[in-house]
Amino acid sequence: MSKTGTAADTAEPRPIYSTGGIAAASAAGIGVAVIVTFTMVGWVAAPHDTFGEDIADLLRGAVLAWLVGHHVSFAIPEGQISLLPMGLVLLPGLLLYRFGRWLARNCEIGRLRHVYRAALAIAGPYAAIAGTLALLARTDVVEPSMPRALLMGFVIAFISGGAGVLRQLMRDKGVAAGDLLALMPDRTRSLMVGMLVSAGTLLAGGVVLFLAALAFSLPDAIAITRSLAPGVVGGTLLLIVQLAYLPNAVIFAVCYSLGPGFALGAETVVAPTGVSVGALPALPLLAAVPANGAAPMLSLAALAVPFLAGTIGGVLTQRSAPDVVSEAAPLWGFVCGVTTGILYAALAGVAGGSLGAQRMTDVGPSAWQVGLVAALEVGVAAAVAAWVANWWYTREPRRGGEAAPRNEVSVPEKASDRAPVAVELPPDVPVGKGLATVTPLRAREDDEPGEGAEPEEAGIAERRAELRRRRKARRHDRSLERRARKEARRELRSRRREDKGGRWRRGASDEPSEEEMYGITYEAAPEDVDPAPRS
Repeated sequence: MSKTGTAADTAEPRPIYSTGGIAAASAAGIGVAVIVTFTMVGWVAAPHDTFGEDIADLLRGAVLAWLVGHHVSFAIPEGQISLLPMGLVLLPGLLLYRFGRWLARNCEIGRLRHVYRAALAIAGPYAAIAGTLALLARTDVVEPSMPRALLMGFVIAFISGGAGVLRQLMRDKGVAAGDLLALMPDRTRSLMVGMLVSAGTLLAGGVVLFLAALAFSLPDAIAITRSLAPGVVGGTLLLIVQLAYLPNAVIFAVCYSLGPGFALGAETVVAPTGVSVGALPALPLLAAVPANGAAPMLSLAALAVPFLAGTIGGVLTQRSAPDVVSEAAPLWGFVCGVTTGILYAALAGVAGGSLGAQRMTDVGPSAWQVGLVAALEVGVAAAVAAWVANWWYTREPRRGGEAAPRNEVSVPEKASDRAPVAVELPPDVPVGKGLATVTPLRAREDDEPGEGAEPEEAGIAERRAELRRRRKARRHDRSLERRARKEARRELRSRRREDKGGRWRRGASDEPSEEEMYGITYEAAPEDVDPAPRS
């Protein structure tokens, strides 16, 4: 083996917090370098002065674009710019994910539950870097929000870096995603499955709705692009900007399908109840917005998506539940809808914002309206679906009296002995995934294996006999303990009686007499005792 290989194999793991700082600085540096490259391309394609006069503004603009990629809002003289593209978060997210895996390979992380330490080791320095860059990018015209830079930098780094650490640790230890879900509590896992499926169904419905609207208005989008005449470089940058705003457009479409819709300026609305908008910026993506008036009839089909999402989420919530309780099934289904509503309220708040101008200060959906409507629509549908699924799992066979196949369950004898014993259950006992655990009772008398018994049955009988012997030994030990405690209590009572008699003895006597009456013991001197009756 070479010296290099030996040194690599015997190298000690690096300190986690200093390595996290290196990972955070590397991710931030590469991200800024990529943004500077794109900014340089845009500067070359646009009319400009000499390079030396614009270099400071160019670098400051690149840093500002990096902050925008972290969803950091900034103030301008006309107002505030907070309607930022959600798609740009993908760049820092991927970089932090890769450096999270690098950190996990170079540091020692003992268990999965210690992943949060590595995530904190990356998130803390990354948030500090984001806040510092927000201070450096400030000018008299543009002022990035430093608190938001600290917050969003920490959140993005914690989630993305932690995901990279977790993925690398699972790969090194050979842990599958299903095994990771199995470590969660049963009820938490069932709610998370239902919430993710409901949210994913809503998201898929939003994607279909947006693509369908854009396809119907494709001629208008092409006309807007031709009117801009961006050229090759400008067209590429325009395409990148529209792709960056694509997640915002999908969230807007989800809010449309939920019912509250969204606004595209002050006193405007785009909802199933009607469309009322004014002049819009010349962006091909906005061609998907329907014309003023009644909403298109085909778009009203999207109103069924929340109920479909709730139905699927409720069924899967009950399907993966740890037990079956008819009274609680609708409740857990509704909780699935409430968590879905909370998630989309947060997404609606991030997707919307302000564009600074007076008329464009209110763009996007209302977060609280979206959260409330989503919780009600998805929650009610999920509650009904969970109740129906619970009834379906626990129903009795009703098909013309035909007998259902007999169920078999494996009942382990004890935790250490996992040899299953096939036990037949009545046909009306429901078993399966999502149902309560059924433990059949056995008689205390077990037959000993005969000469013709199978080896597996003989082994089971021996384990049962061993268990009976252990139970008898435990009962014997408990009886000895009880007997010892009784003897100790009896000795303690006798000592207390002796002490009490010594305190209340009135005369001096070598051998005091004792007399017990009604369970009360007392002592008296000979002169205090009544003389014996005369015959």
